[in-house]
Amino acid sequence: MQDTTFINAPICTRALIYDHDQVIFLSVQPSVTKVGLTAHKGDLFMTQAAQQTHKTRSGIRQWLLDDHSKSQPNSSGHKEQHSHPWWQVMCLTGVDYFSTLGYQPGIAALAAGTLSPFATLVLVLLTLFGALPIYRRVAAESPHGEGSIAMLEHLLPWWQGKLFVLCLLGFLATDFIITITLSAADATAHIRQNPFAVGFLQNHTILITLILIAGLGGIFLKGFREAMGVAVLLVSLYLLLNVIVIGVSIVEVATHPTMLADWKNALFIAHGNPLLMLGISLILFPKLALGLSGFETGVAVMPLVQGNAHDTPTNPAGRIANTHKLLTTAAIIMSLFLITSSIVTTVLIPAEAFEEGGAANGRALAYLAHEYLGEWFGTAYDLSTISILWFAGASALAGLLNIVPRYLPRYGMAPNWANATRPLVLVFVAIAFVVTIIFRADVDAQGGAYATGVLVLMSSAAIAVTLVNWHRQSRSGTIIFALITLLFIYTTLVNIYERPEGIKIASLFIGAIIITSLISRVWRSTELRVQRYELDELAQQFVEEAKRNGPIRIIANRKQKGDEREYRIKEREVREDTHIPPGAHVYFLEISVRDSSEFADVLQVRGVTVGPYRIFRANAPAVPNSIAAFLIYLRDRTNKIPHIYFGWAEGNPLHYLMRFILFGEGDIAPVTREVLRRAEHNPERRPAVHVGG
Repeated sequence: MQDTTFINAPICTRALIYDHDQVIFLSVQPSVTKVGLTAHKGDLFMTQAAQQTHKTRSGIRQWLLDDHSKSQPNSSGHKEQHSHPWWQVMCLTGVDYFSTLGYQPGIAALAAGTLSPFATLVLVLLTLFGALPIYRRVAAESPHGEGSIAMLEHLLPWWQGKLFVLCLLGFLATDFIITITLSAADATAHIRQNPFAVGFLQNHTILITLILIAGLGGIFLKGFREAMGVAVLLVSLYLLLNVIVIGVSIVEVATHPTMLADWKNALFIAHGNPLLMLGISLILFPKLALGLSGFETGVAVMPLVQGNAHDTPTNPAGRIANTHKLLTTAAIIMSLFLITSSIVTTVLIPAEAFEEGGAANGRALAYLAHEYLGEWFGTAYDLSTISILWFAGASALAGLLNIVPRYLPRYGMAPNWANATRPLVLVFVAIAFVVTIIFRADVDAQGGAYATGVLVLMSSAAIAVTLVNWHRQSRSGTIIFALITLLFIYTTLVNIYERPEGIKIASLFIGAIIITSLISRVWRSTELRVQRYELDELAQQFVEEAKRNGPIRIIANRKQKGDEREYRIKEREVREDTHIPPGAHVYFLEISVRDSSEFADVLQVRGVTVGPYRIFRANAPAVPNSIAAFLIYLRDRTNKIPHIYFGWAEGNPLHYLMRFILFGEGDIAPVTREVLRRAEHNPERRPAVHVGG
């Protein structure tokens, strides 16, 4: 059965009709008066299916990019986001910071033995008087979520600065991605070690870890609000259970004073005097450095912190003050838990239980919960620990979602969709899957990379704050923060020496980021790359004048002396080469490259007159892109199609291609034509490019 429609066609005709994702083949046979156009009913059903597929794809795309379309940059270039009370954001970052209670007491006991409380005291002192002051300053200097990297971004000029930032982003990615995978793997380990765990849970470590990571990603696909609610619930419950476990353990120590006396005797037999204990604790500090994690995420998620009504994009004083509350409160809470937990675990748990394979290895407080509060409470504590370890990746994922879009898309080193949350969630979850499979969900195998990422970021933050104090001529501040910086650098170097696999893994992240970023930069090099246009008064007069006169003809010029003779010679050459009609009005356009490593910028156009010649001048990262953008701007302002005139360049095309990518120049005419072609698909609306010579 066929449906037939007749049309007039004196000659044989074939055509392709494009309708979005559909391609309809039309074949018309010759006839004097009419021919048959045949369509099978099955084809109609296929067309309907194609339409439904197109709608489905469009719906998925719209859902993925939904937050990108709603969130637009404010006047300072930063995107507005939904904000939350500081204590809620503290819970989001705290799932990483507070979750270290799940393994930090065991790490301290294994590294320092009976000296664990003293080594932990050193960690707490450095937290309160080192890391906390540094990140309070970072919050004040970088309140839009760029972290300490923003303070070092302009330390090196041109492409060196971009590569330096990419290296720091590599360490940040190492820290945050490994936080996601290591925490999920540690949660899986707690599941397997619970006495009620069934055989299936014992034998599928990688699968369980992947399911936990996928669940984390699913919550963030739903939205930040849902993630925040889960974080508040998990942190509140986890801290409450830890208060109970530590409180009961303190009572146990108090009612059995011989335990405390035995620990004290063993401590002095092994280490002699308090000064020796302090010295050894300082040497052991790098092994406990994981207890410092969480500060970088605290400043990375600053855009989520609610400020006050008087905040402005350039001076969010309320947000800064509330972030200071967040950082300080979290540090004090964690310090209290670290000190008390290190004492009770060292006193109450036998040393052999901390060894690999021991009942308290990596789960010291869980051991006490089962030992002194029974299996049911211990299981409830395990579930809480598993939940917060699983969700510890939430703070890292939130940090990545806030900080990556503030650098890579701005550098042209990521697609535009990298400004949207959901596509990035899928990318980061996929990377976490790969890392988990490579390391087979092994906590110990990932520990070195995690510590390396944390310590490098803290060292870079300390350097940034020291430089800020030095530039502000604060001698005391410079000296204090320089000493803290040296301590962090020492800790980083010791960690790299003892666990070299960490820097190797970080190097892979850095290499991957640099390679993919440069590929993206080349791929996006023919975009318009202009954020907005700003014309001074004289330039606007030129535009209005061009609107009233005949066709808009613009001569592209590379400024030399900028005198009247230069423009007279240039005009004569172009008129001869491109046959501009005599007496036709012409304008000159001169684009100077300011910093070719930048990707997009505001195109600030100045109007200049030199004798009788009218010139548009501007600075930009790339010449051809800015010329194309300005031509489209003129078209839209005047409702006329502007004409641009170039001369041919002499030289190797590959050489000019590299000059364009690295220096923003090269063979201007063909690149300008390509940028216009990509920006305006309708040839009739496209500004005209003329090349002569």
